[in-house]
Amino acid sequence: MKKISNNGFSEAGLRRLREVLARHVESGKIPGLVALVSRYGETHVEVIGTMRHDGGAPMRRDTIFRIASTSKPVTMAAAMILLDECRLRLDDTVEQWLPELADRRVLKRIDGPLDDTVPARRPITVRDLLTSTFGLGMDITLLGTPIMGAIFEQGLTPDLPEPMPEPDEWMRRLGTLPLMHQPGERWQYHISNDLLGVLVARVTGKSLETFLRERIFEPLGMKDTGFHVPADKIDRLPPLYAPDPQTGEFIVWDEAKGGRHSQPPAFQGGGGGLSSTVDDYHAYFQMLLNHGMHGTERILSRPAVQLMTTNRLTHEQQAARNAMASNNVHVSFGQGQHGGWGFGMAVRTYRGDYASIGQFGWDGGAGTTTYADPDKQLAGILLTQVGMSTPDSARLIHDFWTMVYQAIED
Repeated sequence: MKKISNNGFSEAGLRRLREVLARHVESGKIPGLVALVSRYGETHVEVIGTMRHDGGAPMRRDTIFRIASTSKPVTMAAAMILLDECRLRLDDTVEQWLPELADRRVLKRIDGPLDDTVPARRPITVRDLLTSTFGLGMDITLLGTPIMGAIFEQGLTPDLPEPMPEPDEWMRRLGTLPLMHQPGERWQYHISNDLLGVLVARVTGKSLETFLRERIFEPLGMKDTGFHVPADKIDRLPPLYAPDPQTGEFIVWDEAKGGRHSQPPAFQGGGGGLSSTVDDYHAYFQMLLNHGMHGTERILSRPAVQLMTTNRLTHEQQAARNAMASNNVHVSFGQGQHGGWGFGMAVRTYRGDYASIGQFGWDGGAGTTTYADPDKQLAGILLTQVGMSTPDSARLIHDFWTMVYQAIED
């Protein structure tokens, strides 16, 4: 008889998972990691390595990581609550809350001068923000164009080179730029998620973090999740490394004490600002797998979860997103491929690797990954402190998912 653990993972498969994770740490490329996999309510955790590249304290299950873009699926829940309560509607125009986005102009050519524009065909809607199609975003294929230069110069993206300004000033700057595409036309990464955070704050009259804490974090017991790490927990936050792409030398991108996450930020970035732990994040994804329920408490409606976790892109939008991913594997290391996008997260629309169609979640540039798979009733989270300036954390993430799926025994 094969030994099968009671959660549908084979013991041999979990052993192989640990061996592969340990190999990455032993290579010297990944100082430490915390990984969690669960099926049917049974949870398996691996904690390997140290907090710092040069040794020191060991990783712990409750180590707090900067989750970067892995924030997107969590902060999206704030907007879904507002939809559930009819405080927002999918096809409301956003101008009533975000007047800075009224009367948009759109570039005639994506690489053209910023004043060569046509009027937007229609106003921007809530749906455009939720689907990342409102007309502006981060696009690595457009580096060097006037519009991407302006996005960086205005400080509209995280930590390049300065921290983002407080939300009203951020909105003012955003309002000075033309759109890259007509509203609703094309999927574009990231800026829409930060914009949604501002929208939530203006609709609710509370900061994004306060609303998330009251409606998501506290009900789910996510006690270590927020936009900064308080002083009494800062010892649980490792430095964030961005290795030199040429030499692989470990460069500290953000120190824990005195670093970007040690103080409340001026801008609470829904696109990438959170720090969290594997258990906190697991509580959120388990709620999504449970169709919005946490124990006996409903956090999101079932249709809200279905809407978030179903591909929202048209065939044409999907083709453009696929081309961007597959033509830039050398930049993305293969992250973020395999099809569609829901609200704030990727949704697998074809079998491009070991994962099932319908798997949803996202990855973070700080070396983090979280997905859930409704078909397999599986959730997986891997958190590291190595940014994706080199392929090392991305390769670890790919291997993690391969090993999770190969360990399944049903």
